[in-house]
Amino acid sequence: MTTPVAPALSATDVVKRYGSHQALVGESGSGKTTLLRSFNRLVVPDGGRVLVDGTDVDTVDPVELRRRTGYVPQEGGLLPHWTVQRNVELVPWLRHDADAAARAREALLLVGLDPERFADRYPHELSGGQRQRAAMARALAARPAVVLLDEPFGALDAITRGELHLMFLDLRRERPIAGLLVTHDLQEAARLADRVAVMRAGCVEQMAPPGELARSPATSYVARLLERAGIGA
Repeated sequence: MTTPVAPALSATDVVKRYGSHQALVGESGSGKTTLLRSFNRLVVPDGGRVLVDGTDVDTVDPVELRRRTGYVPQEGGLLPHWTVQRNVELVPWLRHDADAAARAREALLLVGLDPERFADRYPHELSGGQRQRAAMARALAARPAVVLLDEPFGALDAITRGELHLMFLDLRRERPIAGLLVTHDLQEAARLADRVAVMRAGCVEQMAPPGELARSPATSYVARLLERAGIGA
């Protein structure tokens, strides 16, 4: 008998309130980023339970949790006064990895940035797509088992976004990881994700593989979103 594998990320009955507004996890303001940041404790929920690799994040030192969880914020978050190499090797260096520089170069190659060309550049010397590749490399350099991505492709033009989608798919084949991707683009979600969770007003309307979502929307809201995105059975 095969033993069921526990999910890498799990959230149950999570509640976060901002003043009089309750947020969880779709459209802008539905709580997607709030939920994502609960997994690395950048947001501390007011209730519920959040697990990473089966461990309740409330029982883990938040600094250590963040150092072993890859994170790509919306604008990449590269430090402007550091070179690409130094940005990418940050987490391995913080973890006292003797091979931090080599890990950074490996990650740069993984995301399609030749270290010989890009390692000594500064973020302002990169294009938008190159900055996001560097941000992805930084998230991967310490070889985390889990990576959180908060709309990493949203601010890019269509051509660059398509190129980074292909990079992301290649990356997943090259290095299997558990990832949580926040996006408001259902086409992007269907292309990149194994399972899609549609959120509305702090609640999950439906979670299913993209094909099942397209064939059998669970609510009228999901059906409208799919129609608006041009996705159907």
